Order: sequence, then C-alpha cells, then structure tokens
Amino acid sequence: MTGQIIYNRSVIEEFRASGGKPGGRLEHMPILLLTTIGAKSGQPRVAPLGYLTDGDRLLIFASDMGASRHPAWYHNLVAHPEVTVELGGETFQATARVVEGAEREQLWAKALASFPFIDDHQAKTSRQIPVILLTRRQS
Repeated sequence: MTGQIIYNRSVIEEFRASGGKPGGRLEHMPILLLTTIGAKSGQPRVAPLGYLTDGDRLLIFASDMGASRHPAWYHNLVAHPEVTVELGGETFQATARVVEGAEREQLWAKALASFPFIDDHQAKTSRQIPVILLTRRQS
C-alpha cells in the first residue's frame, strides 16, 4: 500500500469518527468525502477532498497535487457522475459535472482566492486541472 493510500484511509477514519471535523494539518481546511463508483472495477471508492461552496453547490478540483495525470476519482466520476458526499455529519447524493470554458475560468479564480496553493499544483503539470461542481440530488 502506498503512503498516499494509508494517509487517505487515516483521514477518512478521522473524518467519520469526528463527525466531519478532521484535525492536524486539515483542521482548518474544508474537507468532504467523495464516494465514486470505480470506472473499471464498479466498486465504491472514497476520497477525502478539499472543497469550496458555490451557492448551494460544492466545488472540487482534480489537482492531485499537480501530478501529471488526473486522479482516479476524477475518471470515476466522469464515468459515473452520480456520487455520494459526506460533509460534516451529513451524507447525501449528488451529481458531478466537469465545468468548462468561461464558467471554469470564473470558478478557477474563486479557487485561487481561497486556495492559493492550487496555482502551485497547476504550475507542476501541463494538464489543465479539472474543476467539478457537485449538485445535491433531490430525494
């Protein structure tokens, strides 16, 4: 198991045990858990991610710290845009949509204002970091 997988598992466990309030380095970072369905495996996959709000929608970024490839969770939500979000002590269903063009640029600017480090992630890679909106599904 890689160090990143072990770290993510510990963040997920702490998130769930604390009602969505992880500590340590993530204490002041808005964190959600995103459950996607594996594009190849068909199995549920959970990823802890930083997020921003945009009205009643959530905004996430497939930066993967500036890696040369998109993170696995991004490929999963492109294949299966119906996702589960854990936010604080609440769990709900959402639909993921990758934003493009002028809408992406506007939301990217919002991301830079809140998460200046994301610009460093973009500088590390030649791929454009995807911006994804999560919209709560009505039950």
